[in-house]
Amino acid sequence: MKNLFKVGDKKTFSKIVSQADTANFDSGQVHPVYATFALGRDAEWCCRLFVLEMKEEDEEGIGTFLTIEHQSPSLVNNQVIFTAAVERLTKNEIICSYEAKVGERLIAIGKQGQKILKKEKINQIFNSLIV
Repeated sequence: MKNLFKVGDKKTFSKIVSQADTANFDSGQVHPVYATFALGRDAEWCCRLFVLEMKEEDEEGIGTFLTIEHQSPSLVNNQVIFTAAVERLTKNEIICSYEAKVGERLIAIGKQGQKILKKEKINQIFNSLIV
């Protein structure tokens, strides 16, 4: 693992909300706005941008947690800007806080954690789950 970042370093990611990102379940559409689960996926991606630079060829990141505090809705076609900041680096773990905004309006805040492990170790973990 490459130690390239320090606490406070930031990454950004821009997302245009699509119809596929709205709150839809088997029962149909709940709301025509950016779903919390889609927002979580994109927040995790923004935080993962650090891992992409940190991991070695034989390593991969694996998520350990994700929190989302939805503050305001975002409509289809809105541009959401995610900003992730390194909050803590401990051994092979990175913890980031993030915020998501449409313009100056805060959409969500939260935290996300990932550990960087050897791909072989991840495969061993996954294979141990096969029944």
